[in-house]
Amino acid sequence: MRKLRVLVLMHEDHIPPDSLEGYTDKEVLPWKAEYDVVTTLRDCGHDVRPLGVHADLGVIRTAIEEWKPHIAFNLLEEFHGVAVYDHHVISYLELMKQHYTGCNPRGLMLAHDKALSKKILSYHRIRVPKFAVFPIGKKVRLPRNLNFPLFVKSLIEEGSYGISQASVVHSEEKLRERVDYLHTQLETHAIAEEFIEGREIYVAILGNRRLQALPVMELVFGNLREGAPQIATSKVKWDWDYQEKYGIDVSVLENLPSELENRIVRLAKRIYRALSLSGYGRIDFRLTEDEKLYVLEANPNADISEGEEMCIGAEAVGMSYPQLLEKILTLGLSYEEEWRMTS
Repeated sequence: MRKLRVLVLMHEDHIPPDSLEGYTDKEVLPWKAEYDVVTTLRDCGHDVRPLGVHADLGVIRTAIEEWKPHIAFNLLEEFHGVAVYDHHVISYLELMKQHYTGCNPRGLMLAHDKALSKKILSYHRIRVPKFAVFPIGKKVRLPRNLNFPLFVKSLIEEGSYGISQASVVHSEEKLRERVDYLHTQLETHAIAEEFIEGREIYVAILGNRRLQALPVMELVFGNLREGAPQIATSKVKWDWDYQEKYGIDVSVLENLPSELENRIVRLAKRIYRALSLSGYGRIDFRLTEDEKLYVLEANPNADISEGEEMCIGAEAVGMSYPQLLEKILTLGLSYEEEWRMTS
């Protein structure tokens, strides 16, 4: 690939240092993806400029007008502290006629609203857990068609934020407690969905119109204490010491029957298209003992830290981390935004 000017958009608190020397794993974690992307793209020969963004679109406009980047590499997960506002930033990039990596605004909006995305998938006859939404300020009333145990989480937050073992509830009292926690501590609406027993599997996808599904992966829960719900809590997802202690890992699912693998991949692509995703993302499923597939959620712009799910899937097909980032750049440059189709 030719040398590009790459503007890397990130939270202003996540601008990484030039070196990891002197930092602990815990200190690195908040900005690991930013560090990995910036340093790897520089090693690939690109001219890379990190840009911290919090609540001012003007800094993006200034950088675009003064530096004229070929592409913006989007690592933002929020704007003004609001998780669902990231799609507004991408809309602004489109208004500025600026190429960008990752998902388009419509896909971000649809996928980040867990209730809306489930309704869309249900319309397409794709199996999702039964669910109910509990808005802030509304009394918790359990619908008759919803049975315990239930998995309670934020309606909009990503990355297992706010998820713990207490997120799986078995009574109305515990349901109210967990919903109240999300309302008061995280200040977010809550969604409760039926808890599906089974294996947690992931499919990473690259593409805009033509899609490439990477090998099916599984979150292996190792030796969690007996009776503990096997869910991707914040500790399971982000605490490296916890992962090592309990043998938690993500790996390519070996010896998967070809018919089942094909069914999973086809379904993942259907979901990706139904939610208007583009660039790259990850689809999360539960696979039951009788091989029923339930869609847990779609994750546009999934974590691309080196060693995470996207990279594990890419490495399984011989795609190195630098090659993965170059692929993401290529997809961003080739995505047909509305302004390109009408100009």
